Amino acid sequence: MAHLLSLNVGMPKDVPWQGRTVHTGIFKYPVHGPRMARRLNIDGDGQGDLGGHGGEIRAVLVYQRESYEHWRRELGRDDLEYGQFGENFTVESLPDDEVHIGDRYRIGEAEFEVTQPRVTCFRVGMRLRTPEMPSLLVAHHRPGFYLRVVTEGEVEAGDEIVRTRVGRHRMSVAAIDGLLYLPERDPELLRKALDLPALSPGWQASFRELLDAEEYETPAVAGTEPVGWPGFRPLRVSRIMPESASVTSIHLTTPDGPLPRPRPGQYLTLRVAGAGDPAPVRNYSLSATPSDREYRISVKRDGVVSTYLHTRLKVGDTIDVAAPRGDFVLSEEDSRPVLLLSAGVGATPVLAMLHALAGSGRDVWWLHTARSAAEQAFAAEAHQLVAGLDHGHEHIFHTSTGHRLNRETLAALSLPANACVYLCGPSTFMADMHDALVGLGLDAGNIHSELFGALPAINPGLTDAIHTPPHQPPGPGGTGPRVTFTRSGLTVAWNDNYPAVLELAEACDVPTRWSCRTGVCHTCVTPVLSGTVRYRPDPLESPEPGEALICCSRPASDLVLDL
Repeated sequence: MAHLLSLNVGMPKDVPWQGRTVHTGIFKYPVHGPRMARRLNIDGDGQGDLGGHGGEIRAVLVYQRESYEHWRRELGRDDLEYGQFGENFTVESLPDDEVHIGDRYRIGEAEFEVTQPRVTCFRVGMRLRTPEMPSLLVAHHRPGFYLRVVTEGEVEAGDEIVRTRVGRHRMSVAAIDGLLYLPERDPELLRKALDLPALSPGWQASFRELLDAEEYETPAVAGTEPVGWPGFRPLRVSRIMPESASVTSIHLTTPDGPLPRPRPGQYLTLRVAGAGDPAPVRNYSLSATPSDREYRISVKRDGVVSTYLHTRLKVGDTIDVAAPRGDFVLSEEDSRPVLLLSAGVGATPVLAMLHALAGSGRDVWWLHTARSAAEQAFAAEAHQLVAGLDHGHEHIFHTSTGHRLNRETLAALSLPANACVYLCGPSTFMADMHDALVGLGLDAGNIHSELFGALPAINPGLTDAIHTPPHQPPGPGGTGPRVTFTRSGLTVAWNDNYPAVLELAEACDVPTRWSCRTGVCHTCVTPVLSGTVRYRPDPLESPEPGEALICCSRPASDLVLDL
């Protein structure tokens, strides 16, 4: 018979961790007497990171006495007390391989439903002083699980646990956990997982992406894989054409036969040897009709690398180029209206989309803003393309004349509410336009934007993050392979004092994305433009070719990352 052995609660607090501060509710301690189980949590309990824990779907975390005994033996620990895994309910006789998603249980006066396994999170490793714990929980099939509160009521230690319903398909917590985090997935099991009404929406979305990847044999995030060669290869400069007072187009070819045809909206990564030592690396959008004969990038003069390309590069020169990549791409199979919205040199990727839309018959809107006519690149080219469409609409805004693109001017255009939007420009412009379009009734899920700078950080629980421009790490310089963070414009020599590339990036204030920090969740997955890594520890599931998990990898050679 299953019983509730310990009822554990704790409010979020700030705790020191690796020189930083983490706001977390993982510190739970046993309490005596009854407590109300409410829709969002147990009375006296709270969660620090509501993005991954807590809320209606994850109101109560459960862990088992049998798993405590397992870890005491496995880790050689005699100090593991109930609540240390962050659980609210320490139970007996509810193992992860026998409890199903959708099972319901009556405990005391309340009834609960199983919604998902525990999220792999670095904080359980922090709490137990065992950083690899998130990976171990998955590898040993002992994650624990979350409950939602179906019927509120009082519970207390000693209450009997009675199953009142068995979940559809009888898919166990351990099986669902392995289906997400371990390799060699069975597509039929993915379909069954998607047919579990009790499974949390987040896990359903992850399984839907994985099933799409299995069925179409493409990466779960379409468009991010390069369409051609690994690393860098030399391409020849065939033409250099000025487009405006500050923008120049560079045409690139190769004598070695056809080039891989990019998708409209993708970009090239250039390693510009003459612009500095080490050679700086920059990303530039492809701006012409997707072609297998010639690539065109368009560069605004606004820094050391772009100045070199504007003033020193000559026809006939060669430049090292990585294959086209990027997930800001036009959906060419769609039939909905298309809104191409850009500012300044942000026109480049959406111009490639405009070229690709020629002859499509779709309703196409071209909205562009520039400071003045002299600074508006591609004016004649874009106008000709729009004029050739059966359903083309062109609206140009010059801020120097007071003609501004904002919510009021957008509202006056009567844009189609079902439009698929592709948005590129300075970050503040994209944020303003996104908010304006949503405010006008367009679906946020249909608004796609390109960001050439660093991606927004995902650092769950950190409260004292300081936004500092990327820089060389403190202390003596390293002597190992060079690691280049392309989005941050930084190259750093590797130092073996860092456990993994993630810690090096953090020391340089390069924005990072992570959750488990042990190679399980793949939040830190990063495209590798060139070079190789070695893992320590090995991830539970290897990333796709051309990607690396930076939380558990070190450079095995000079490394160029899209980070």
